Amino acid sequence: MNSRLDIYTSYFGLTERPFSLLPDPGFLYWSPIHKRAYTILEYGILTRAPITLITGEVGAGKTTILHHLLKSMGDDVRIGLIANAHGDRGELLRWVLQALAQPAPVQDSYVDLFGRFQQYLIQEYAAGRRVVLIFDEAQNLSRESLEELRMLTNINSNKDELLQLVLVGQPELRDVIRRPDLIQFAQRVSAAFHLEAMNSATVRAYIRHRLEVAGAKDDIFSPSAADMIHDYTGGIPRLVNQLCDLSMVYAYTKNHKRVLRLTVQQVLEDGVFFAARPPPKPADPNPADPNTAALKPGETKAGPLILSRHAQSR
Repeated sequence: MNSRLDIYTSYFGLTERPFSLLPDPGFLYWSPIHKRAYTILEYGILTRAPITLITGEVGAGKTTILHHLLKSMGDDVRIGLIANAHGDRGELLRWVLQALAQPAPVQDSYVDLFGRFQQYLIQEYAAGRRVVLIFDEAQNLSRESLEELRMLTNINSNKDELLQLVLVGQPELRDVIRRPDLIQFAQRVSAAFHLEAMNSATVRAYIRHRLEVAGAKDDIFSPSAADMIHDYTGGIPRLVNQLCDLSMVYAYTKNHKRVLRLTVQQVLEDGVFFAARPPPKPADPNPADPNTAALKPGETKAGPLILSRHAQSR
């Protein structure tokens, strides 16, 4: 194996590279936070929630969860996946129709596109199927696009929802939806979950899991190395993968069979892990009293010292 991608696998007794950046269902690790996120996502689909919202930092595992959902859906659900949709409401409808494998000729007007989409929803409903539109990177949607999506969810039949939306995006998406001018959209969000980063214990379990899937028989990363990886990645899975991969390369080049804290530190010091996030500084164990930290002459905790007339005369 001559490539950097696989150079250390046989050295560590592995069958494949454990920390690839490409999504691989075989390596999926269900941390408690990812289980809860998936449960809410599934809950939104099964309960026919008009809008389900999943947010998280870049690399937190949102897309991985999404792909798992896509594989688990039955034949009674038609899913359209749209990533990085942009443009006005007419262009948005084209994105939607194309995601559902429906024609969207350039010369068609908005009215034509809307009519075709509405007819498609009705046909699917009549056939006992429902339609789910999933928007990945939804934080890039404009206010106009979000309002258009809300209007699309108004297409229904009696009490049944003909269309469900799933919006997946970065944390700022929540702030956008909470804007006063999008209150009607926010009121249609029936299920929402924010995917937090992994804590240090979860990162240790995550690293161990991926190594076991790749064929590891022993713990290759020391606990202190795993903790340092958590500290400098913020617990973001994609960043954990990057730093773990580089650390294994460094251990291999030094003929070490374990990745130690010193190994990770060397990777960080060499600057090859470009996305490093320095951990926050520890809080001062003896913080100064904010009421007395910067007293001016003649002041007390209660405010300026007012001398009595007797004292002033001294």
